Amino acid sequence: MGQSYRVAILGATGAVGTELLELLDSRNFPLADLKLLASPRSAGSTLPFRGDMLTVEAVQASSFKDVDIVLASAGGSISKAWADTAIAAGAVMIDNSSAFRMDPSVPLVVPEVNPDAAANHRGLIANPNCTTILMAVAVYPLHQVQPIQRIVASTYQSASGAGARAMEEVKTQSLDILQGKEPRPEVFPYPLAFNLFPHNSPLNELGYCEEELKMVNETRKIFGTENLRITATCVRVPVLRAHSESINLEFARPFSVQQAREILSQAPGVKLVEDWQKNYFPMPIDASGKDEVLVGRIRQDLSNPNGLELWLCGDQIRKGAALNAVQIAELLIRKNLLKPALATNG
Repeated sequence: MGQSYRVAILGATGAVGTELLELLDSRNFPLADLKLLASPRSAGSTLPFRGDMLTVEAVQASSFKDVDIVLASAGGSISKAWADTAIAAGAVMIDNSSAFRMDPSVPLVVPEVNPDAAANHRGLIANPNCTTILMAVAVYPLHQVQPIQRIVASTYQSASGAGARAMEEVKTQSLDILQGKEPRPEVFPYPLAFNLFPHNSPLNELGYCEEELKMVNETRKIFGTENLRITATCVRVPVLRAHSESINLEFARPFSVQQAREILSQAPGVKLVEDWQKNYFPMPIDASGKDEVLVGRIRQDLSNPNGLELWLCGDQIRKGAALNAVQIAELLIRKNLLKPALATNG
């Protein structure tokens, strides 16, 4: 059967944590042991896994003893608090927060795009932002054929990006509005049901929010092109768990729509969804629960002979977070970049 590995999920009870559990099961990840870690308030709760009920433990220094891989999805402050402890214990942490993404010593990895970067890890690998992952998977195959000069991205981001409570808030607000009640925002600053607003992350002096700057800076790092021109406008929309993005690409010379279609129809992690007769293209409802980034409506930019337009949808919890982290772990195993916990026979 080969080697198996000891894994800990840090932030196991959140939306991404529970998705990590499902993926470890469905992808038949080679587990020797699995620990579920969370804050003290979640300790003692149980989660189902492979026919058993696993108990969630409060994270502490001893939690990382005899662990090979930590899948962290508990937020930046928690990752910063425990990264050194986990690494010192001999584990590799794959971190889903923004804490280490722009640290020059920490690889920022999308396995379909820059798998070789993972080899440079020092015990820590960063999982990119969800919008960045989805865009990178969709546009990098084109960038490989003809380098992209400029990207203009507009995002339509689901409630799941703000966690499980945000998803519930949209449902509750929808019911309230339909019953004639006033919707009460708690997770978000404004009601999201039947509404949309620019992404609610902090703004800088130029008027760009953190989410937009993540797309700019992380894409440059992943592509290895510091001079790539990127601008983004990120918007929160009343969708539960799949993000959508409108992408305008500019090349140095024309890029035929037909060639782009052929490339993306064969690209890893991408599913081409185009029915021009029915005006049917990627939708969040179709992307939810799917591993692939759905791409379609590829067309020539009427305003620029060197421009292409495309539309994509991808599950924010899955490929935008949990799946990418599990794929990084699988990549480390495949390339023998982890010390195996033990060998099992049979």
